[in-house]
Amino acid sequence: MKRPLTAACLGLCVSFAPVLADAHVSIASGPAVANVTQEVTFGVGHGCAGADTYRVRITIPAGVTSVRPLRSDFGKVSVEKDTAGIITAVSWQKPEAEALDGDIAYYKLIVRMKVPSQPFTSLFFPALQTCRAADGTESTVDWRMLPTDPVVDGGTDEPAPELRLMPARKAGWNKYTVPGAISDLSVPFGDALIVWKGAAAYSANPATVELIAATSGVTPLTSLAANDEIWVKY
Repeated sequence: MKRPLTAACLGLCVSFAPVLADAHVSIASGPAVANVTQEVTFGVGHGCAGADTYRVRITIPAGVTSVRPLRSDFGKVSVEKDTAGIITAVSWQKPEAEALDGDIAYYKLIVRMKVPSQPFTSLFFPALQTCRAADGTESTVDWRMLPTDPVVDGGTDEPAPELRLMPARKAGWNKYTVPGAISDLSVPFGDALIVWKGAAAYSANPATVELIAATSGVTPLTSLAANDEIWVKY
């Protein structure tokens, strides 16, 4: 690690919180720590074509265990299980009388869960959003498309909520070995002060990017390969 740049970074770097996409159902709690039990919050930003959200069903992906949905004033919570008794989906539903006349509310729905030990990967939680208009008409939006799915013209599927898994970290320097290639460093390290691999460095902070470019012997770090060893400062 280059000490002069590191010292300068301490004065100029700022943390960048994850930026949430303008999606109707998304992960609102940010990245999760791999192999840890924690609360994951699903944010419901909008209803459907002016109608209030009435029901939300979240599919739990394989590898997620210890699933415990939190009760919510949104409505009654229920779970679905497979033949082995493993929870495969969680739903919240309002009483019909409590559906709002229009799309005016933002909702948070929380599930306590243990995510697998797969840092630097993502889990996807397909969600089915059901809305109810003032006249009782129901409509749905299926949030289940994955990044690897082909884009079909006229399709109605929307992106599934994505939960990024990160290794445990502490304030200061953290040493990691990346298990797989990462082409976009802004995804896992958007809130890091700086990332070092040998004499190459990355930061999402424009001021630190200028320091990297101006420091002799330091090159910009633009991607990582499987098994790369890195130092990350938070």
